[in-house]
Amino acid sequence: MKLTRLHIKNMVCPRCIRAVEQTLTEMQIPYRSVSLGTAIVEVSKTELNWKLLSNKLYQSGFELLIDKNDRLVEQIKTVIIDFIHHQNIPRQNISKYIGRQMGKDYSALSKIFSEKEGIGIEKYVILQKVEKIKELLTYDELTVSEIAYRLGYSSVPHLSAQFKKITGISPSQFKKNKNLRRRFIDQI
Repeated sequence: MKLTRLHIKNMVCPRCIRAVEQTLTEMQIPYRSVSLGTAIVEVSKTELNWKLLSNKLYQSGFELLIDKNDRLVEQIKTVIIDFIHHQNIPRQNISKYIGRQMGKDYSALSKIFSEKEGIGIEKYVILQKVEKIKELLTYDELTVSEIAYRLGYSSVPHLSAQFKKITGISPSQFKKNKNLRRRFIDQI
């Protein structure tokens, strides 16, 4: 049986995995596995109705990726989102982590990412961290010091300065103002 690996943009959480599984099931496309950013289907590339599948995934907020560098950028984003939002690994060097996870040279990955996204990986990591800070501040379960440690900041002032540079307000101002909104992590 032929297997085809699909690369899918905007998959960022377990609900995304379930949504893609549901789409594949509804389209009667047998699959082996679905994980963040990929699905392995039990259909050859020539048997797939790419246009219909792409449209169905798009209706759920996903995008089927064909271009090799687009797929690579989405894989990098998935690694970063998983690292920041789903793991508790403070103080680990993100560039080394990305290189290890991707099995590729970080500088080459960084160049492709910058060309495709218009921002560097480091800036993208900061934007994702700021959204995670907003999330943790909203929950009001951790102090800013605990948040700084969890996200690998060297100090609370470093976290606060980076947060203010991106949002225009301090973490304490964000916490006080209940009308401020978070952004969807897959739209950063």
